[in-house]
Amino acid sequence: MIDLARLRALHAVATYGTVTGAARALYLTPSAVSQHLAKLERETGSALLEKDGRGLRLTEAGRVLVRHAANVLAAVEEAEAALAAHHDTVTGRLVIAAFPTACRSLAPVALSRLLGEHPGLEPALRECGNAISLDLVARGEADVAVIDEWPEARISLPAGVSQSELGPDVADLVVPVGHPLAGGGPVRLTDVVGQRWVASTPGSICHDWFTRVMPDVWPAFHVDEFETQLTLIAAGLGVAVIPRLARTSLPAGVAVVPVEPVPTRRVGVAWRTASGARPAINAAIEALHHAWRHRATG
Repeated sequence: MIDLARLRALHAVATYGTVTGAARALYLTPSAVSQHLAKLERETGSALLEKDGRGLRLTEAGRVLVRHAANVLAAVEEAEAALAAHHDTVTGRLVIAAFPTACRSLAPVALSRLLGEHPGLEPALRECGNAISLDLVARGEADVAVIDEWPEARISLPAGVSQSELGPDVADLVVPVGHPLAGGGPVRLTDVVGQRWVASTPGSICHDWFTRVMPDVWPAFHVDEFETQLTLIAAGLGVAVIPRLARTSLPAGVAVVPVEPVPTRRVGVAWRTASGARPAINAAIEALHHAWRHRATG
């Protein structure tokens, strides 16, 4: 019979490409991972890995076993989640990955609720964008991811990952006080193309959205942190489209102008489908919904 720990080690090496990477993901030493692999090769009577430069690659036998390993490990995770649901206990380590705005505006409320209601839980937070957070969830390095998506810049979920929506997040045009548009009615973004713009950095989903909605604009400033964008606007250096979730407060010197059609992104929470029955996952999702309902926006 194939040992599950050894199978998990092979799957991790196939995922991360090195023994060191697999060891880090499994919270083992590289020596322990190497021992698991050696024993698995003796168990199966097959060479499963071969050197590939500084890394490792699967042999044909290794690829066959890894394909089955993915199904086996998913089934084990489902069984563990079902057993945890049977005991109805919210304990253990729980890693939440979230984009920066969600870390600032949602995580404090959600984490406080989790710690207050479930003292046996050990929550952790990791700030990162959608691509990284979803990859962490798919690989099992994070349990829950808070993600955002614009209609003009959609994302794809990895296989085996589910999601639910927290809610829509509306964005507005933010301009310096004294700007001709300050205090006015709704504007169309196409009517303010000629402004000096502040936008998110290339590679972020907000930048992808901006370039698709405003293809003829070349922003003067690229800044990921929305609070920094607001300080630039307050200094009279430009204008920006900023989601309300990112505006926990507004500095003096800026004015908010509504936009038509209304720019709206969808904020959601994602988790591995196989772990969906785990009480800690459900507690985290509920805490994030609670945080969304009680969010503060400027």
